[in-house]
Amino acid sequence: MKNERVARLTLVLGAPALAIVAAFLITSLVLVLAGDSVSGVWGQILSLPSSRGVVNIINSASVYYLSAVAVAIGFRMNLFNIGVDGQYRVASFAAAVVAGEAWLPGHLNTVFAVFAAMLVGAAWAGIAGLLRVTRGVSEVISTIMLNAIATALVAYLLRKAAVDNEGSNITATKQIPESSWIPGFRLGDSPNEVYGFVFLAILVGLVYGFVINRTRFGFDLRATGKSETAAVASGINVKRMGLIAMLLSGAIAGLVGLPILLGDAHSYGSTFQSGLGFAGIAIALLGRNHPVGIGLGALLFAFLDEQSNPLQILLDVSPDIVKITQGVIVLTVVIAYEVVRRYSASREQQQVASALDSEDKEVSA
Repeated sequence: MKNERVARLTLVLGAPALAIVAAFLITSLVLVLAGDSVSGVWGQILSLPSSRGVVNIINSASVYYLSAVAVAIGFRMNLFNIGVDGQYRVASFAAAVVAGEAWLPGHLNTVFAVFAAMLVGAAWAGIAGLLRVTRGVSEVISTIMLNAIATALVAYLLRKAAVDNEGSNITATKQIPESSWIPGFRLGDSPNEVYGFVFLAILVGLVYGFVINRTRFGFDLRATGKSETAAVASGINVKRMGLIAMLLSGAIAGLVGLPILLGDAHSYGSTFQSGLGFAGIAIALLGRNHPVGIGLGALLFAFLDEQSNPLQILLDVSPDIVKITQGVIVLTVVIAYEVVRRYSASREQQQVASALDSEDKEVSA
């Protein structure tokens, strides 16, 4: 039994390790073909980050983690929520407007903004969920289209809600009162702070892991994702589960922009960070939708992003080389997981055949 557990753990860890090694080799080949210094690039990327860099990595990882969990909820039910990018945009804008009005005092205003973001994110994802369960529209198509609509809608509403900022060319909403900010904390001698929202990101991961693996709802969700036919036969309302999964995914997506909004920017503007939803898809795949795996994947992507920043200055190498690495990791990890899955299935079949053969010999004897 112990050997069997060790073998399973080796297979689970072997797939992402194989993907990272493959990404390292392929990226090195690209650098050689481009005439760039392979040792210089990897020496910079794999160097020890500064205190400021560590803080940036933690902050980016917390945002990536929330994005990946939102995607993973859909993946667990075999739903591809490609619309996290649009969902967190409309949610962050709504939270910024609500918090900027300061209808409630202090951190009550913060809580109100968080719930507003979750509700708006859930509602935006719910459009795709309703289209799927009522009209059979693929959530991949609807969420991609909703991303484009969200970008245009937020840009339009931002012009309506923007306030004049003297000396700035940035269009932004009203500043959130300082009493409603989520305070951060310092690490070592770093001049910047870790987002206080990181603790809520950790809480989201704990709740996600518990609900998916320890509750009846989580079992129904995973069962539906494995086989809708079997789920229907066991009495699960597949359409309702699909809608709930999209609503939950959208609610978590609504949190993605809040670490930046409440911990750094304090308003939603035309320069608000984009593209976080698509990074979440890659990280969810890398982490196999597991809360711990997603956390490690988020840290890896954040580390690569941070360490690639000086490449242009120090080595005259575009930091976009890291995008190649991240993309290759996603592609190779999917292949590696499939190889491991097939090997595991073959191994189990051999074990069953061996056990049956042993029983036949015992009966014959």
